[in-house]
Amino acid sequence: MKALVVAGASLGGMNTVQSARSAGYDGPICLVDPSPVLPHDRPPLTKQVLAGEWELERARQPVADKLAEFDVDLRLGVAAESLDVAGLAVGLDDGSRLDASAVVLATGSRARSLPDATAPGTHTLRTGADCLALRGELDLRPERVVVIGAGFIGAEVAATCRSRGLEVTMLEADEVPLGRVLPGGMGAFMADLHRSGGVDVRLGARPEAILTDDHGHTSGVRLDDGEVVPARVVVVGIGAVPAVDWLAGSALSLRSPAEGGGVATDATLLAAPGVVAVGDVASWPNPLFDGEVMRVEHWENAIDQGAHAGRRVLAELDPKRWDNPGGFSSVPWFWSDQYDSKIQMVGRARPGDEPVVVSGAPGEDRFVVLYRRGGWCTAALGLNRPRDLVRARMAMSESLAWDGVASLF
Repeated sequence: MKALVVAGASLGGMNTVQSARSAGYDGPICLVDPSPVLPHDRPPLTKQVLAGEWELERARQPVADKLAEFDVDLRLGVAAESLDVAGLAVGLDDGSRLDASAVVLATGSRARSLPDATAPGTHTLRTGADCLALRGELDLRPERVVVIGAGFIGAEVAATCRSRGLEVTMLEADEVPLGRVLPGGMGAFMADLHRSGGVDVRLGARPEAILTDDHGHTSGVRLDDGEVVPARVVVVGIGAVPAVDWLAGSALSLRSPAEGGGVATDATLLAAPGVVAVGDVASWPNPLFDGEVMRVEHWENAIDQGAHAGRRVLAELDPKRWDNPGGFSSVPWFWSDQYDSKIQMVGRARPGDEPVVVSGAPGEDRFVVLYRRGGWCTAALGLNRPRDLVRARMAMSESLAWDGVASLF
């Protein structure tokens, strides 16, 4: 009997497995992943684990402990390298081929890096191994850490390094951090948050090269204006790219980087007959946002999409037994803990959306901003207001109408 093949033991992939089993699927499941160990939850890697407050095992994904119960053929250390869409078969890098009853694409994303970011002392942070390697260098108390990128990964690493008493310089090429994620100038408060935390924040700073000493170890970063920022440790935190290179020769539609990347699916997460995409690789038209195409890399999205994808792939296997769950409608949600602040955002703001402060004010330790586009509330941003953001997300999941969401405040 052919197996349901899940390519990628990501959070989305493992939650797809759990969803399929919970729905009553008792057929074979094969889960493949290039890592020799099961991936860990990413949120603690930049915070508790990097700070030394947790050991890595504590960041183990809870679903991982259920794989034996789910009777999964787990193949670690082997990567999917090709997909035959018409024949529903996955080629692996060990030369074998898995004939599938259906395929779930859950290969996640990988850290974006720089061409010369290869010397000892230069790091990206995406996996548990990445975290332990960086933590080991921080334990040596380097005189300064340079973080390239003021996105959420870079910002969390900078905050954690400061909590460890290390000097930090954060380099951001844009004049405002997170300008695309937090339009309307709201990114400025992020820069102020880090300055108040003791970080040397450099906006409009464009790294030209990562430098090394006579022993080949990282020694600093040269900017495009010629300035050299010395550092024994450099962390490149400039985002991630969906791991879809292995699908380039398939019949699937892949979105370009300008389109946000990922595998193009329909609203139900179906990429082709018998093929479902989930998590960081899925680029789907979100029905709740009038079909706006989204690719969301956040933790909560991987869990929610996994639950949906499990039911969607079963409808491909046996539509008489399992109903098609329909379109995946979701209000994206993410959070970031930095210093003593919890930053949360729900929805998807775009440049041109009007920020409206509905509680507190940026610069204070608690505030809520709603984003308005015509008669719609497209997003809500909160600092240390978790309950308000939960309420906003619940309201937006029912309707994006501005009056309904704004009335909560």
